[in-house]
Amino acid sequence: MRRADDPDYCVAVVGAGIMGQGIAQVAIMGGIRTLLYDAKEGAAERAREAVTKRLRRLVEKDRLKSSDVDDMLAGLEIVPKIDGLAPADTVIEAVFEDLDIKTEVLRSVEARTSEACIIASNTSSIPIAALARNSKKKDRIAGMHFFNPVPLMKLVEIVRGPETAPEIIEVLSVLARRLGRTPVTVKDAPGFLVNMGGRAYTTEGLRIAHEGVASPAEIDAIMRDCCHFPMGPFELMDLTGIDVNFPVTQIVYDGYMQDPRIKTSPLHRQLFDAGHFGRKTGQGHYRYDASGQMMDPPSPDFETEASPAARVSLAEDDPSLRTFCEKLKLTVSESATEGIPILAAPLGDDCTHIAIRTGADPKRLVGIDLTGDHARRVTLMTPPGSDPAILAAVAAAVRASGRKATVIKDSPGFVAQRVRAVIANLGCYMAEVGLAGPSDIDLALKLGLNYPLGPLEIAEDLGLRTTLLIMTRLQDITGDDRYRPSLWLKRRALLDLPIDVPA
Repeated sequence: MRRADDPDYCVAVVGAGIMGQGIAQVAIMGGIRTLLYDAKEGAAERAREAVTKRLRRLVEKDRLKSSDVDDMLAGLEIVPKIDGLAPADTVIEAVFEDLDIKTEVLRSVEARTSEACIIASNTSSIPIAALARNSKKKDRIAGMHFFNPVPLMKLVEIVRGPETAPEIIEVLSVLARRLGRTPVTVKDAPGFLVNMGGRAYTTEGLRIAHEGVASPAEIDAIMRDCCHFPMGPFELMDLTGIDVNFPVTQIVYDGYMQDPRIKTSPLHRQLFDAGHFGRKTGQGHYRYDASGQMMDPPSPDFETEASPAARVSLAEDDPSLRTFCEKLKLTVSESATEGIPILAAPLGDDCTHIAIRTGADPKRLVGIDLTGDHARRVTLMTPPGSDPAILAAVAAAVRASGRKATVIKDSPGFVAQRVRAVIANLGCYMAEVGLAGPSDIDLALKLGLNYPLGPLEIAEDLGLRTTLLIMTRLQDITGDDRYRPSLWLKRRALLDLPIDVPA
């Protein structure tokens, strides 16, 4: 087996669609001799033209030299027949995401390459064990999952099948770096790492909307402004396409024996069945024009002309809440004087349970989420039967401070706490079952999904005990095992250990 950093190393790409084009492009940009094959007549030639145009545009933008592009393109060879793959040291399969089709391609590649050739599949969800099942040399089959668009997305998941030899993983990792990508080694499992870890963000957003706690626009705004995600979960689903993210969610859900922690909601299926796939169809969670711009997006902001509250009391003494009241120029009364708002900043609780536990008047109780960043937007919630005038007065005080207010219905953990804790908990579970190490889990989700923090970093940012508290209260209040805490999280929180302490 040859080293991937050898100057004359040869890579072959089978499949000249969008992913195959991207892989071929980064390969030649890495100075690697690259063979491109597609069974469909003319497809490889059209792919070469597309790659050429993209590289020439980089020249126009002064990102590459014309002479360098000429050298790169000289290293891209169109292979008219599959027999032409014989010189390859590694073959990367990038055909349609179908087990039977991929298995047949891998069988054909194996028959035409040397025993030293590595065969990697760009599958995003099909187990490597299933792809290698009928292979003669299962030890040389692995996954090499790139992300779309390949030239821009730096992450590559190197997927270790049950029988993949360790040296194969090492060669592919070196190859990925030579292609300018960042490799993360992942255990063979449904959805691998990123597609598994990404389920938490979208499915919890869907669950919150399904419960009527908040609208998609409100949830998206909270996750952008308070948690620094570049897109809210509903914007993200509309961008990737419901036709993509719903089937992937179901594959991962079924692959994990229908674990409720990754279960989606009826709205997701409803949009899929209706063909409302998001930007590509003009309708998803939002409406879009022909250029993909959102049309008439609903406002996530609570508007009121009420006079701002001047005095409030606290349901229970909370230094952080007192400090926040000072920022809003609210005078805190030491007694729950009749008629003034009663504020609380629950962790994992809803206002209903705060009222029961503290004896606070539920009609005047307003919950404020103080986790995350509340410099731009503040989330408020009230229990059923609360006085709208009390809520409006508190919201007016928030608005008077230059912040936006989003008002949601009673929910354990508000929105941001729920979503972040669920992401963190699923990340801890992935570490628990050995999908990858904690640092690689964080790296993969930041590179693959543009998360501001990785799942385990979110757990540390919230605090392990706080994350555990939120998950425990969510499970207790809802009775739903969707929120059962990972043992990885629970043990480290209870023992006051760092999240990356090994088992």
